[in-house]
Amino acid sequence: MNRYAQKFNTSIQNTLYGKLPVHEQEFIQQKAYALKFSHQELKQIIDIARDLGMWNEKSIIEIFPVHEQKKVVFTRLRAAYEDIRSTPNSYKNFKLKNIPTEQKYTFKTEPKEGFGLGLCPVASEKTRCCNLLTLDAVESCGFDCSYCSIQSFYNQNTITFDSGFADKLLNLKLDQNKTYHIGTGQSSDSLMWGNREGILDALFLFATNNPNVILEFKTKSDNVKYFLQNEVPKNILCTWSLNTKTIIQNEEHLAASLEKRINAARKVADKGVKVGFHFHPIVEYENYLDEYQEVYKKLILKFQPQEIALVSFGTLTFIKPVIKQLREREFATKITQIPHADANGKTSYPHAVKVEMFKHAYESFKPWHHKVFFYLCMEDHGMWKEAFAYQYSTNNDFEREMLSAYCQKIGIDFLL
Repeated sequence: MNRYAQKFNTSIQNTLYGKLPVHEQEFIQQKAYALKFSHQELKQIIDIARDLGMWNEKSIIEIFPVHEQKKVVFTRLRAAYEDIRSTPNSYKNFKLKNIPTEQKYTFKTEPKEGFGLGLCPVASEKTRCCNLLTLDAVESCGFDCSYCSIQSFYNQNTITFDSGFADKLLNLKLDQNKTYHIGTGQSSDSLMWGNREGILDALFLFATNNPNVILEFKTKSDNVKYFLQNEVPKNILCTWSLNTKTIIQNEEHLAASLEKRINAARKVADKGVKVGFHFHPIVEYENYLDEYQEVYKKLILKFQPQEIALVSFGTLTFIKPVIKQLREREFATKITQIPHADANGKTSYPHAVKVEMFKHAYESFKPWHHKVFFYLCMEDHGMWKEAFAYQYSTNNDFEREMLSAYCQKIGIDFLL
């Protein structure tokens, strides 16, 4: 074995080389031997090859430059890759791969150490944040959305319930002279499990016992049976994460269809429960603005603003562990095929793209302006001004305005 062969074998360790098709492995090895790529160059080339395969784009072999100088080859390869990533995605010829057609997972019920109100896992002083608090009754989610960060923290195939959840809720001490906004959909979907292990019984009782708490259930399911069969405390909000049919069909695997989510929201609103909608992530692809516009129009036609507590907007934001985990999966997705720009230590769309998507979304809901609370999730402070034409000076100002709007909408006193 020659000297570079040893270096090559060392360099491909702890990379995704072994997950590439055999003919691509052989091609990369051949080019590496000829051009003597460094360890970091090889790693990037392997990641490029893996991404192109996941995106259903041209292969590494098809875009590899023909040149004898390593520096020129690597520079041109990176440029070709970035060109593909910077072009708005098209799902026209996209083919799903290794996507489950049904939910298969194992349930566990076990004691969970510690309990209390946690901060939203993406809370940051670098972005405008509503200071949401969280209660996690369940860990891991039965849906399989390509972009979801939950899969980076929990075993996706094991759904874990806290056996002491109900007792811990009863013993949770809150300031009765303060209004709280608490969400239950941060480590799993809020409604897809129904009342399994009595979690909805416990949460409804918690809301009844604590009328100063605004308790939000966030879901991509249509499992609203419990809400329809039980009296719902007025301080409970039921919200849906929505997307276009294109994104739901190609990236939100196993989640309820757009029609089922909207119909479920309509049923809950008919029960008198205030509902809301989260467009997070809004995803850029060919004709995406028109497709999102159709969803916005449908909501305006089906709901009255007095029924709606909130509408939020957000987009794709990645941390390195999530991108790494996506690359390790044997599936096809275009969700990472975006031009990655720095977003306070994470990566997201360039600023101009975000302004376009958020401003378009907000202006599409003009009939609801000043009647429904709109907000941006996890975005720079200045983005509000460009998208909404107003902004908040601090996270606390944002939180107070949000809580005041929610309290007014559901008919309870706002306690500072």
